[in-house]
Amino acid sequence: MAKDVHYLTASEALALFHVRDLSPVELMQATIERIEAVDGEVNALPIRFFDEALEEARRAEARYAGRGARPRPLEGIPVAVKDEVEVAGQPCTEGSLILKDNIAKRTAACAQRIIAAGGIIHARSATPEFCCAAITDSRIWGVTRNPWNLAYSPGGSSGGSGAALAAGMATLATGSDIGGSIRIPASFCGVVGFKPPYGRVPQDPPFNLDHYCHDGPMARTVEDCRLLENVMAGPHRDDIVSLRPKLRIPPHPQGIDGWRMAVNADMGGFEVADEVRENVAAAAETFRSLGADVEEVELDLRMDDLREAARAHFGTIFGSLIARALPEHRELMTSYAIEFAEDAGRPNVGYYRSLEIESEVYAAIADVLDDHRILIAPVFGIPALKATADDYDIEIMYRYGMTLPFNMCSRCPVLVVPCGRSREGVPLGVQVVGRTYDDVSVFRAAAAFAAALPWFDAPARRPAFKRSLA
Repeated sequence: MAKDVHYLTASEALALFHVRDLSPVELMQATIERIEAVDGEVNALPIRFFDEALEEARRAEARYAGRGARPRPLEGIPVAVKDEVEVAGQPCTEGSLILKDNIAKRTAACAQRIIAAGGIIHARSATPEFCCAAITDSRIWGVTRNPWNLAYSPGGSSGGSGAALAAGMATLATGSDIGGSIRIPASFCGVVGFKPPYGRVPQDPPFNLDHYCHDGPMARTVEDCRLLENVMAGPHRDDIVSLRPKLRIPPHPQGIDGWRMAVNADMGGFEVADEVRENVAAAAETFRSLGADVEEVELDLRMDDLREAARAHFGTIFGSLIARALPEHRELMTSYAIEFAEDAGRPNVGYYRSLEIESEVYAAIADVLDDHRILIAPVFGIPALKATADDYDIEIMYRYGMTLPFNMCSRCPVLVVPCGRSREGVPLGVQVVGRTYDDVSVFRAAAAFAAALPWFDAPARRPAFKRSLA
């Protein structure tokens, strides 16, 4: 078996499967061995299905050998599914002690599509309680750490997925994003994460009706992210907002020579560290080297209004759901979940005013995207967050979370690609933002960028599992 087979991309593994130079069983065994070797430090995959996954891998191996049906698009690929996505017969805790004994009775649309495409769910990835934090530390699963620097968080809420990918413990992974929960872990872990536009990937009711909320793919490469997005996307009978017809992102994207792009380092008022500003400036230079015309633009999103609009939205939908658990289960809940739920009950500007503010936010961004095909922006205002909930409060998102405006502008596709690393060794990513429903341009720009700055293709560009003394 090839060395570091657990770091093969899905595209590479599938090509090797087809010519019988690698077996799905060999890939799964290598992935399991990697989990057993390093997840004790990272704690990204608390729920595992190794015996079942190996059995599925043997069935996939038979398909590639010509015994049975033809191989499917993800045949034999290990996929970590976030511990909020229901898969019938599997635990689904949403990172909460309240749901520690919950076994799903149905399978969510995105997971069902992965299974139908031959992907093998070998583990479920850790999430903060009820997915309501930008770190991944819960009372049920404990602290999930960033494999690049174990003192720091992989981000949240899809932190387990990001960490598992970065550490070579999964080939593909799912995430969800209601305020940056795909994009923040993608940035902190040096992987690729896509927030699709609203309606592109079907979701379960009633959160399919929350336009902040998106399920999406995570991977180590843009091409693998494209592969998984094409499996997950498309209309579904149970989701009234799912889009018809299905969009397929084409392979082998052309370059971006001559494209007009915009770049902004603070989205009009977020707090931004010098390292983050330098990173987004370096990303702009890379895009210029690829032939794009990149222009620095001004944005004024009025931070106080933006914050209050997000509070009103979360208070009306997401936060009010979590608040239901407080009277009976407060003693079981993690500190940030209690804070998030209590904040939902405080006075806010109201849902109607929040929609007015969201319209103002989109008007400002639309002015930029009207003249530029792509907007480049940081993901988070500081390079990383410490790993534990002791160092976290919900105000962090409103100070640094430059992902939030694009949950408000929910029809804009956003793909995060890694760009550089902080002084502490934690990766830094950038958001590649497209015009409404123009997923193809976002993938095309990101693919060109990633080809110029590859990650994970050599040991020197992979985590060393160091722990900072800071």
